[in-house]
Amino acid sequence: MDTLARVKRLVLRRQVLFTEKAEDEIAAGGLTRDLVYEAIINASEISKKLRSRNPTSGKREMLYVIKGVTYDGIEIYTKGKLLSQEGRDVFYVLISSKRSTDVW
Repeated sequence: MDTLARVKRLVLRRQVLFTEKAEDEIAAGGLTRDLVYEAIINASEISKKLRSRNPTSGKREMLYVIKGVTYDGIEIYTKGKLLSQEGRDVFYVLISSKRSTDVW
């Protein structure tokens, strides 16, 4: 299954966990969780895939950068990972979520 579709399904079901960093970035940018959800739902692609190492567990993981636009035209950058248990997607974990400063 397409990764972006998997992420969007989790977002539609509000199965999203926000890290403290993501919460801080959302507040600093004058955003809301709903705006972040809109941007992910409206995204047409995963902008970048990053191989990373979880700082807590040390395990390798894949991070997804998704850039999307809200219905009001706010460009939002997000970075997150899928959290699965027993082969089933359980949550999308947002590690970073802020207004985009990139020129698309």
